[in-house]
Amino acid sequence: MRTRPRNRFGQRSNHLEKIVSLNLCQFLQSHSTGFPLNLKKPLYYRYQPHFFFLLPGIMKRKPTLLIADSDSKHNVLMRHILADGGFHVQAVRNGELAVEAAAREQPDLVMLEIALEGEIDGIVTARRIRDFSNVPIVFVAASGEPEDALRAFAAGADDYITKPVHAQLLLARIKAVLNRYDRNSAAPRQSEIVCGLLKIDIPARQVVIDGHEVYLSETEFNLILELAKNKGQVLLHEQLLTTVWGVKYAHEVDYLRSYVHILRRKLEVNPQHPKLIISKPGVGYMLAVEPAGD
Repeated sequence: MRTRPRNRFGQRSNHLEKIVSLNLCQFLQSHSTGFPLNLKKPLYYRYQPHFFFLLPGIMKRKPTLLIADSDSKHNVLMRHILADGGFHVQAVRNGELAVEAAAREQPDLVMLEIALEGEIDGIVTARRIRDFSNVPIVFVAASGEPEDALRAFAAGADDYITKPVHAQLLLARIKAVLNRYDRNSAAPRQSEIVCGLLKIDIPARQVVIDGHEVYLSETEFNLILELAKNKGQVLLHEQLLTTVWGVKYAHEVDYLRSYVHILRRKLEVNPQHPKLIISKPGVGYMLAVEPAGD
């Protein structure tokens, strides 16, 4: 009678056990990085205690990178470089899609080009992502102009790399950014703000008041968002103007007042007696935590 072979621990193994062990290791290898096993040799890890100590390292999750670039050839190149570097890659060509993907997928790092398809460029995309996420943002851009790099950093970029890229240098800089960023300890940002009857979906840039969606322009949304991020706090005129419009508009108080007037017409029940956007004469504006009573 033919007996089953014994493994290195003196335990008998059958063909089914070998297949299960082989399939498990093949699965682990295809879903992880740095898998140390030689699949050409017989595998009996079902009975090897040290195998289970390897599992945490074997099953280490690949960092996910979101790429937004209108150049499809560049996206293909980045996929190859980053995949070889141990990253999982998702690529889009549109700024709006990049914002949606950043909110939905919560990648470990976002890589942007300035020139993107759609209505917003990489600078605006970075700024919108920064509204709800602390995720590292690296620009890999064709422009080597200092002004563009400064705009990128002002929008929240962690690094700026010009094309053409050197593969190893790119990987080194990405890993350096990731090493500085502790995802677990980073303060989470809100993707939705609720203030009484007002609800703001930041990634979707959607405003709902009392259950009804309200259309706001780009500037109107940025203004109500800045107030909502600091609800219950008085924001100075200069602070709002600088944040929403830029330093050049820091003293254009009349400009700010006109936009507040528009927001009140769209969001207040009675714009003549506002209860949501409260004015502090000579100082600034505040979004009431709860609409003021009569």
